[in-house]
Amino acid sequence: MRHSCAVEQRDWDELKQAAVEVMGRAYAPYSRYPVGAAARTDDGRTVVGCNVENAAYGVTLCAECGLVSQLHATGGGRLTHFVCVNADSDVIMPCGRCRQLLFEHGGRDLLVWTIAGVKPMSEVLPDAFGPDDLGLVTSTATDQDGGR
Repeated sequence: MRHSCAVEQRDWDELKQAAVEVMGRAYAPYSRYPVGAAARTDDGRTVVGCNVENAAYGVTLCAECGLVSQLHATGGGRLTHFVCVNADSDVIMPCGRCRQLLFEHGGRDLLVWTIAGVKPMSEVLPDAFGPDDLGLVTSTATDQDGGR
C-alpha cells in the first residue's frame, strides 16, 4: 500500500485487521472501550497502537498515541493510511486530540478510513493547525519585535 487514492480494499482490510489484532491488547478496565489503530507509512511499514487507560483519567493514552510512538521508535517517516476500530471491529473516528496528532505525522494528504468512507485528513480535520502555523507566529513575532 503506497500513498495514493488508488488503494485497493484488500489493502484497507489488511490494515483494519492489524487494528483489530492490536485492539485485543488494549488496557481499558475503566471505560471498557478498547480501541486499536493501524497505519501505513511512506516506506510501507505498518505501525499499530492501542489505548492504555489509567485510573487518573487525564493520563490515558489513546491508540493513536501508541501508534505515533511506534512510528518514531521504528524509524520515523510519515503516515499515509490510517484506520481505528472498537471492540466490535467497527471503524470509528479518532477524537479531536488524536486527529491533531495524526495531522502532525501524516499531513493533509493522510488517508483516513472514517465511518463515512476513506477521506483525506484535510476533510477529517479541516483548517488544521500544524507546524507551518508555528513558523508564521515566529516570523510575525520577530517582525513585531524589531528583529530582536
